[in-house]
Amino acid sequence: MDLRETVIFRWLAAGDAGDVEAFDDLFHPNAVVHAPAGLTTTNLADEKVVWQDAIAAMPDLRHDVQEVALGNDLEMARVVVTGTMARGFAGAEGSGRSFRIDQAVIAHLRNGKVIEAWEIADIAALRAQVSD
Repeated sequence: MDLRETVIFRWLAAGDAGDVEAFDDLFHPNAVVHAPAGLTTTNLADEKVVWQDAIAAMPDLRHDVQEVALGNDLEMARVVVTGTMARGFAGAEGSGRSFRIDQAVIAHLRNGKVIEAWEIADIAALRAQVSD
């Protein structure tokens, strides 16, 4: 399968583009996304808000999906995240500095949509790179 067809790739690409309405086709309404830095969400509406806030803080936010492993109703991805911290987000300063961190995303799917996911990101590296 082409990684661009995976749910994780489509989720991250839509988020980076600010197209949170595309999440309707990718998430169950009650999906739980476990994320670091207090960004865990327990429903689709809250996940959209987190992404809107992220894009507002980091307008050039990009998730470069390196690879995706597929299983029965499971996707796991290795991702490189880059951006510029234009304003504060998730406890990181809005210093105007750029960052590059590694991330892993694990998504459990039901009927082709995320029902529960985990985002594992190197938040310490992010904060170190954007700190004054």
